[in-house]
Amino acid sequence: MPLTLPPLNALRAFEAAARTGSYVAAAEELGVSAAAISQQIRKLEDYLGKQMFMRMNNRVVLTDAGHAIREGTAAALQMISDSTEQLVSDRSRSRLVISTIESVAEKWLISRLASYSHAHPDFRFELRVEPDPADFSRHNIDLRLGYDPVQYPEHGIVLLEQDVVLPLCSPAYLARNPAAMGMAAVPEDDLLHTSWGSNFGSHPTWHGWFVKAGLKPPSDSKGFQIGRSSLVLDLAREGLGVALGQRMMALDDLASGRLVALSEISIALGYPYCLAYPRAKSRKRHLLALANWLSAGPVLG
Repeated sequence: MPLTLPPLNALRAFEAAARTGSYVAAAEELGVSAAAISQQIRKLEDYLGKQMFMRMNNRVVLTDAGHAIREGTAAALQMISDSTEQLVSDRSRSRLVISTIESVAEKWLISRLASYSHAHPDFRFELRVEPDPADFSRHNIDLRLGYDPVQYPEHGIVLLEQDVVLPLCSPAYLARNPAAMGMAAVPEDDLLHTSWGSNFGSHPTWHGWFVKAGLKPPSDSKGFQIGRSSLVLDLAREGLGVALGQRMMALDDLASGRLVALSEISIALGYPYCLAYPRAKSRKRHLLALANWLSAGPVLG
């Protein structure tokens, strides 16, 4: 029995427009003009006898009919894409394009990607480091580790636990300053401050931590100012002073004893980290398995 299929180019245009919410973005992704996307959508609508989109300002929104066909269409096209990719590449290995913010790449993600790869010998990935928000369609991203899931409202989301900061130092620093076991005895000049940068609207500070601990807040003008949260941990591990460090990024150092916590009083970051992915790619091999594996592992201990 012959298959009943709408025009495939029209389906591709529809899927891209539904995923990006824009004819212009769909056109950029497929390498055609926005007018060509509009023409393909009209062809699909004529074939089905249904309106697929409603225009709202500069975006397009799916109608009920559009929603009804989107899920199956996206999944079917992804399956065709995956099968074609495997045949063309002539290999069974699956490569995911993974995008991550810089702060957690080296300190948290790398060791966990290595562990997953050892457990799944056929798994291959391309790792990119870039700031939030990442452009999934332009850069063909499969999985994104980012901060604050609100930045990816139209994507599938797997939440990681909300990270916290707490006082961390090296055993060598503590041996030189045994009184530092009581944070009130830590010299202000030994505090490592994180300069969080413009991407963080709210961020924890030593001032806030001391207030929460019921201690006199230190002067922000004293101590060290470091422009990256991962470097703060590096300097603390070298014995330079006491960091208000992220537990998520310090997990491996804490487990190995390279860093120790001087207090369990902590301050939560403003938002959780998350793993985001295009819903149309949810069937891609290893994508959800990796995302769920990363989220199920010991994030904050």
